[in-house]
Amino acid sequence: MNSAILISSQTKSNDLIKSLKQGVWREFEWLQNEEVGIFSTQEIERFIEEEEIHDRTTLTENSAQSLKSMSSGERKNALLNYLLQRTFQTLILVNPYDNLDTEKVGLLKTKLEEIGNRIQLVQLLTRASDALEITQSYFCFRNSTIEKFADRQTFLRTQANHTEIANQIPEPIEVLELPIKTLISFKKVSVSFNGKQVLQNICWDIRPGEFWQLRGPNGSGKSTLLNMITGESHKGYGQDLTLFGLKKGHGESIWDIKELLGYFTPAMIDRFRGYHTIENMLISGLHDSVGLYQKPSHKEQELALQWLTILNMSSRKNDYFHQLSQGEKRLVMTARAMIKHPPLLILDEPTVGLDDNRINFFVALVNKFAHDSRSAVVYVSHRTEKGLRPQKCFDLLPTKEGSKGLINIT
Repeated sequence: MNSAILISSQTKSNDLIKSLKQGVWREFEWLQNEEVGIFSTQEIERFIEEEEIHDRTTLTENSAQSLKSMSSGERKNALLNYLLQRTFQTLILVNPYDNLDTEKVGLLKTKLEEIGNRIQLVQLLTRASDALEITQSYFCFRNSTIEKFADRQTFLRTQANHTEIANQIPEPIEVLELPIKTLISFKKVSVSFNGKQVLQNICWDIRPGEFWQLRGPNGSGKSTLLNMITGESHKGYGQDLTLFGLKKGHGESIWDIKELLGYFTPAMIDRFRGYHTIENMLISGLHDSVGLYQKPSHKEQELALQWLTILNMSSRKNDYFHQLSQGEKRLVMTARAMIKHPPLLILDEPTVGLDDNRINFFVALVNKFAHDSRSAVVYVSHRTEKGLRPQKCFDLLPTKEGSKGLINIT
């Protein structure tokens, strides 16, 4: 029988899987006697670590590519093929569609539904709408217990409603406005890697105060575009690319660029492993540092408290960042990216792994910031989040000659 369990962003999926396999809850006692395979991002990361540290190419023994160099879709296919070659009677799937574009989500759903007719699937999902149509039993994990839903309709009704942010976005200590009309300008920029054309004649201007969504399927070149904006890619040299008023390669440094950027991607969380308080983590966004290594000023502490109030975390300012759940860490890191009101804020796949409640709060926070600040915002996501209100979309459309850009007004 195929099952779906709705979990929150605070749920530690590995601990939940361990309890399920031990038969802690009556509804899943049958798992004690099953051979169980795990399909999750954490499993992929474990195999990447094995490949890099121990040179074990478990998932890629028949491929010329390393697992780390593969796209999200290719990694998921490699793991799924590996699991299907084993004799597992049950697969536990943890947010299987994270980081996949719409087309690849559809392909994976079709494949999983075919697999679900042969073996049992247990889905752990932060989004109720991701449950497969072939699911027969629906549950929710909360307060350390498993609750069963009567049917799919009741399960789907657990999705949160739209959220609004009542508080005003805190003003920065120092305004970082630039005396230029265009922050970022791509003029017929083309990029190739190893002879393969990735981007073709990209023209894109980002101006102060604009709210953009950057869209495109896996492999279309979104990361390449972002890496040129942040100065982390050498592909911008020799191109008609202007960053914050300076032509690429004409005296700017990566640190000059970072001072004018607020940037968040879920992968950044792994860089913050020290014993930093939540308050200090927010304040570190004013100094572009990994944690805070100087005594904060009274003004900085006041500003951090204002942001923590918006996040409903003011009573936890002295808690350590590493003690937070993944969802809480992402909200703090997003506020950290916003705190100085940078001329340009980039949010790259920020809602991956968040539950419906936190997604709605996150969307409301981004909308509020885009509306109340003079920062330009570039929001990158495969999903069209309900309630998100970008003014414009920049779509990357793959062709044989590389991806081309198309601007859509929303």
